[in-house]
Amino acid sequence: MKTATAIRHVHFEDLGTLGAILEDCGYRVRYADACVDDIGALDPTADSLVIVLGGPIGAYEENLYPVLKDELKLLEKRLAASRPTLGICLGAQLMARALGARVYPTGGKEIGWGPVTLTREGRESAFRRLGKDNIAVLHWHGDTFDLPRGATLLASTDFCRNQAFSWGASAMAFQFHPEATAARLEQWFIGHACEIAAAKLSVTELRADTAKYAALLEVEARECFGEWLSVIG
Repeated sequence: MKTATAIRHVHFEDLGTLGAILEDCGYRVRYADACVDDIGALDPTADSLVIVLGGPIGAYEENLYPVLKDELKLLEKRLAASRPTLGICLGAQLMARALGARVYPTGGKEIGWGPVTLTREGRESAFRRLGKDNIAVLHWHGDTFDLPRGATLLASTDFCRNQAFSWGASAMAFQFHPEATAARLEQWFIGHACEIAAAKLSVTELRADTAKYAALLEVEARECFGEWLSVIG
């Protein structure tokens, strides 16, 4: 049986839409919770797929959060072995670092629903549906990364150029959250309440935009993830 391990940093930032798709595609899915489970004990290449999820810490803060050292080592070895790997938000930033690129603060926050602009390569990828005119994705970050050497840029926004990249045939990284679901975002609004307030954003407006955009994103992301899993699997 195919196996997928998702490294999770905060409980509510989970696999979202991707979880059910993995099970439908025959994967046995497990979570490895950072700072609870021993990330350093994971075999970097054993799983069919490793997903590194988001979280509110910086990919460059390993002196404050030593678990990041284990995650970076795992990603370095896994990517060097060309094993299927997916990074979302913090996970994408850690992938960029593992590939030798710089991760750093943007000087602002990109939080909320909005479109991405796909590159030509993005329009030819499994995730081409996410660039449709009527699609908004969830953004929730204050850091960005340089594009790793050898990576292919797939998507951008005006605020943040490097929104998604592929590396080789089976590694994909998203700065934004294609996995987000309406059912779980109320937990985000509570868990990230301080960040929302500091950015002077309105929970009421975030909730209204979630009601407007999330259902369509779930449909399109399901198709995109399903196609990508068929390509790597």
